[in-house]
Amino acid sequence: MNDMTPIRHETTLKDWETDQEVRWCPGCGDYAILKAVQRTLPEIGADPAKTVFVSGIGCSSRFPYYVESYGFHTIHGRAPAVATGIKLANPELDIWLVTGDGDGMSIGGNHTMHLLRRNLNCQVLLFNNEIYGLTKGQYSPTSRQGTTSPTTPLGSVDRPASPCAFALGAGARFIARGFDVSKELGGVLKAAYAHRGAAFVEIFQNCIVYNKDVFNDFAMPKGAEERQLWLQIGEPMLFAKGTQGIALDVEALTLKVVDVVDGDWQAAGVIVHDVTNRSIAHMLVEMPFGPFPMALGVIYDDPRPTYEDAVLGQDAKMREGKSTDLKRLLAKGQTWTVDPNEGHPA
Repeated sequence: MNDMTPIRHETTLKDWETDQEVRWCPGCGDYAILKAVQRTLPEIGADPAKTVFVSGIGCSSRFPYYVESYGFHTIHGRAPAVATGIKLANPELDIWLVTGDGDGMSIGGNHTMHLLRRNLNCQVLLFNNEIYGLTKGQYSPTSRQGTTSPTTPLGSVDRPASPCAFALGAGARFIARGFDVSKELGGVLKAAYAHRGAAFVEIFQNCIVYNKDVFNDFAMPKGAEERQLWLQIGEPMLFAKGTQGIALDVEALTLKVVDVVDGDWQAAGVIVHDVTNRSIAHMLVEMPFGPFPMALGVIYDDPRPTYEDAVLGQDAKMREGKSTDLKRLLAKGQTWTVDPNEGHPA
């Protein structure tokens, strides 16, 4: 897309639903995410004729079948490469990349990294269920230490990868988090769509079969709200119904939890959320859950020029003043005429 405001298209939820049978395990968090996306697309005025969903391999990668738009179900870990090609071929298309913690952080980790550092204008939705679901429950790059699975029968000893920390380290300019059944997920998706550049959204997703309720400490439908820190631009970082907040320990240069008395968050030293502060963003995505709440919402948002703008601008500059006459180009410079009879005596 160019810098002009895109034309809004009037659609409804039904316009984004396909006739395909949605096939995930009953109770899978993917159902809630699919519905959140399908509700968001009409609200942002997306055009089905210019929307493309690209996926790799895994449970989440069935997504393109269920959204009434264009879609590519690609190969394991290579969705970012395909998405890059689509965007360069037609920059007016709106690209949504759907991946999982195994697809995007393991075999596809290098492709995800390069898409983010290049800053391709697209939305990356990484469903994190901390397990390999499609291949029957093996531990994944994000599985917690101690996770028992067919490939870690004694418990995983690996330190789990943090998708958002990975994305920040790769140079991503937009980082956000949500979870499958959250009412706020739609707002996170809208913010990602509004960002011009690679928008990375980690979505915690419950795997009902192989990693059931692993996120219940902060993401269960009721009773976990006090352990959620929903970040709002320009608002103090408060949680637990405003009785606690996040402050900066200046001496240690780390974050800390403070109590808020009588609503006076300023006296408690609670910091205000600045989405352009990359250092604080790193601290937020690496806060250990338990002593700290789970940071959710838009964590970092600081746009820069996109990859496709740079590449296409470079191509346009190189074409200036150049001839498009192929015959003339072939005849330019030194040419030779080959006599078919030369060297072949009669």
